[in-house]
Amino acid sequence: FFPEKVNGQYVMLHRSKRLAGGSGGCKYPSIWIAYSDDLLTWDDGQLLFKGGEFDWCEKVGGAGPPLPTGEGWVMFYHGVKDNIYRVGVLLLDKHDPRTILSAPPFFIMEPEHDYELNGLFGKCVFPTGNVIVGDTVFIYYGAADKYCCLATCKLNELLRYLREFRREGKS
Repeated sequence: FFPEKVNGQYVMLHRSKRLAGGSGGCKYPSIWIAYSDDLLTWDDGQLLFKGGEFDWCEKVGGAGPPLPTGEGWVMFYHGVKDNIYRVGVLLLDKHDPRTILSAPPFFIMEPEHDYELNGLFGKCVFPTGNVIVGDTVFIYYGAADKYCCLATCKLNELLRYLREFRREGKS
């Protein structure tokens, strides 16, 4: 769920396996966005970001609530290929989060430490929550389905990185 209403509506991200394949317009599990006036009744949603868009992630899914910034919503996601879970990031328009302003083609985290490579499900970093405190982004993630971890980055550096990959025609 987005942490605040957008244009007077509640907004959520979801990933439905039933929408992957044929009728949903995507081959792999992907990220969908839906709206509600009351948190009980949701529209059908629309495809936001496809699995398989980049060579490192066949399947994608959400990873904690999008973060509001002055430049838009920062949204982390998990991407999976060859049973390796990595983390990517998108920037969504603050007034219309169905619009992706930036989609870097590279992951920003991958399993590299022993506690991320070996465990109940190895080769896995899986973001589950995030928050901005001051100019620091805190990303809480599971490692190898065994450990709870924390990664941090500077918000201004993350936004600078996202600016490098602005999609054409997006302000």
